[in-house]
Amino acid sequence: MQKDSYQPLERRKVYEQVAEQLLGQIGSGRLRPGDPLPPERELTESFGVGRSSIREALRMLESQGVIVAANGGALVVAEAANPLNSSFRLLFTLDDRAALHHLFELRRILDCEAAALAAERRTDEHLEEMGAAIDAMETSLGTSGLAADFIEADLRFHLAVAEATGNRLLLHSMQAVRDVVRRALMTVFLIPRSPELALVEHRAVRGAIAARDVARARQEMLDHLTRVETDVEKGVTHG
Repeated sequence: MQKDSYQPLERRKVYEQVAEQLLGQIGSGRLRPGDPLPPERELTESFGVGRSSIREALRMLESQGVIVAANGGALVVAEAANPLNSSFRLLFTLDDRAALHHLFELRRILDCEAAALAAERRTDEHLEEMGAAIDAMETSLGTSGLAADFIEADLRFHLAVAEATGNRLLLHSMQAVRDVVRRALMTVFLIPRSPELALVEHRAVRGAIAARDVARARQEMLDHLTRVETDVEKGVTHG
């Protein structure tokens, strides 16, 4: 990394300016997901600042999910969705007014419109991925019987729908809520017939997307999420 690729530092907290310029390197594509950051010594020389400022800047970016520790302790650039994912988990944990109902309202906004857009834009490859996710859901019920396997396949289906929209921000948003949704769905698996109903409903969503029926895709997804929220509430009540 060239020293002259950075800008002179302004009269603000030095570590904030370092973090901002490193973020600029990532945003410009000079540093891409999976790329390792230069060693602390090199960054210290490039910016002309103390090692403590570099370390504070790196801690700041790591706490935001922009960079992550890889094997061996090296810091690498995270996937694009990771900062949003980390922030959403933290927000849901800290905001005691963010209830499960709010989570499912958000899912209805994201998933229903994703299904509608997918019906317009999907390819055969997208349909194949949705079908593979449904097959994995069914297989998990008949073999392992583990909630984790079924839920992972369930989330895979919804991400496949988001992928079919071609909207990267929508996909990242869906990925960000995935971990919180995963915990909520653990209760659903224990509700009698709920997993089996999910299979039927996912097939209906996929069928509408395959038929390029925008209105039906949106409605099938809405019906599915409304039923799931009801089952989650049952699980919480009886858990």
